[in-house]
Amino acid sequence: MANNLPLLAALASTLYMTGAIAVVHRVHYPLFDRVEPSAFRRYHEQHVRLITPVVAVPMVVELLASGWLTVWPPSGSNRWLAGSGLIAALVTWVVTASLSVPLHNRLAEGFDPAPHRALVRTNAIRAVAWFVHSGILLVMTAQALR
Repeated sequence: MANNLPLLAALASTLYMTGAIAVVHRVHYPLFDRVEPSAFRRYHEQHVRLITPVVAVPMVVELLASGWLTVWPPSGSNRWLAGSGLIAALVTWVVTASLSVPLHNRLAEGFDPAPHRALVRTNAIRAVAWFVHSGILLVMTAQALR
């Protein structure tokens, strides 16, 4: 059982983040433009303050567990699947750091339609990466259970 802990940690954190990003992408981010302009800065500040602990820990767990799986894949799983999962996790980190955070920094100054549209559009990359990673980990789990 202990040898499956990294797989279970990766699976749980990735599925969690897949659900979180689905809600953020389809519901939360699109509603940013519905906030009154005079209230947007405060709203956005609260969004960032509240969402960070909700996603930071699972993202770290996902990345560390995915790295572990590339070095020590579970019995019956392919190393290339683990490597593909790590790439998907890295995509979410790179997009977050290079696109999402800078766009949020622009929105922190006040609502602006251009960075808002860019945030929604580029967030789709993270959503796809998490959905793909979930699929990879579900396949790896099925392989490990055989």
